[in-house]
Amino acid sequence: MTIQDASRHSGLSEPTLRYYEDVGLIGPIGRDERSGHRRYGPDDVNAIEVLACLRAVGVGIEEMRTYLANRGRGREAYAEQRDLLLRHADRVEAEIEAQRARLGYLREKAAVWDARHRGDPGAEAAAWERLHEVIPYLGVGTR
Repeated sequence: MTIQDASRHSGLSEPTLRYYEDVGLIGPIGRDERSGHRRYGPDDVNAIEVLACLRAVGVGIEEMRTYLANRGRGREAYAEQRDLLLRHADRVEAEIEAQRARLGYLREKAAVWDARHRGDPGAEAAAWERLHEVIPYLGVGTR
């Protein structure tokens, strides 16, 4: 498979594939004897598919390196693989909660302005009350 084919297949850009080879996540990739162009074999493509998925969920280069190295270790690495993925899942969950807090702030702040626009002081007060409940989750002390 050419680098263009591997890129299309995985969704990773050609520069990313080259970078992953440069940092040792994949390869070394074989070369066509006549042209010198990269030729990705089935094992390379499998590793690229794994890396594309890990990248899509936000796993960093060092964790990718560990994950790939553990794949070859067999059963003795299963618990480590599980723990690596669960640690990352915990980080993603924390990011989701942070995003929920941001979303709540934006919606409640918009509700304040909507109530002002409508001239509804009761709705504005209620929106401010809800807003003050969200603010501590933003990690800031101001409005």
